[in-house]
Amino acid sequence: MDFQSIRSRMKTQFFSYLPFLLLGVVAIFVFAAPAFAQDGGAAATTKPDDLTIGKLIKDSGIFGWLIILLSVVALALVIENFISLKRDKLAPPELIDEIQALFDEDQFQEAMELCENEPSFLTRVAGAGIAKIGHSFEVIEKSIEEMGDEEAVKLHQKIGWLSLISNVAPMMGLLGTVSGMVLAFNTIATSGGQANPADLANGISQALLTTLFGLVVAIPVTAAFAYMRNNLIRSVIEVGAIVEDLFERFRPEGA
Repeated sequence: MDFQSIRSRMKTQFFSYLPFLLLGVVAIFVFAAPAFAQDGGAAATTKPDDLTIGKLIKDSGIFGWLIILLSVVALALVIENFISLKRDKLAPPELIDEIQALFDEDQFQEAMELCENEPSFLTRVAGAGIAKIGHSFEVIEKSIEEMGDEEAVKLHQKIGWLSLISNVAPMMGLLGTVSGMVLAFNTIATSGGQANPADLANGISQALLTTLFGLVVAIPVTAAFAYMRNNLIRSVIEVGAIVEDLFERFRPEGA
């Protein structure tokens, strides 16, 4: 793959994520608006103990905002992977029928051109086998297996980002917890041990909120990763069986 095609692919992927990222950022500011409004003239009419999502996000500090940003990225990845890793995307039924028809008519060159013009998991694996037609069946079979393994690794790398986020989110929450407790104990130290509970509330609140946010992000993302991984494994096995069936005609009799 040349540099231009790689650049084009990265650009396409960026713009596919962009709407979801913008939607998440807008949602954050919508939720956070009530909290920031409390700093203005409306603060006088708002009860101090009123809790809103925006206020919770604001009180969580910088680590809370980073976890929220991770949640937006995770949501974009979940949506994109859910769409792009569906069984019909990996192996479109119409392509299966077209390749099967071309194989039945021994039009292997046309089948190769179809695979090159319609990139997908199915066509890449099938194309690797078509390129070896004329060699022994063992060579064709090995080429299919190698390409299948390579494409499967690429697909697993896509959902691997969800696993990374599910691990980083609670650790970032723990980092925020430690930061909040340091802030609370620093308040005690600077007050000579005479700090009242209200003075400690800010640090303790940050400590608990970042832990909460980290778990709220990690739990559903972990579940989404497990679900998509299992679906992907099943789809890869199914597509592999379809490709093997296409090339079964090249297996020597009695082999």
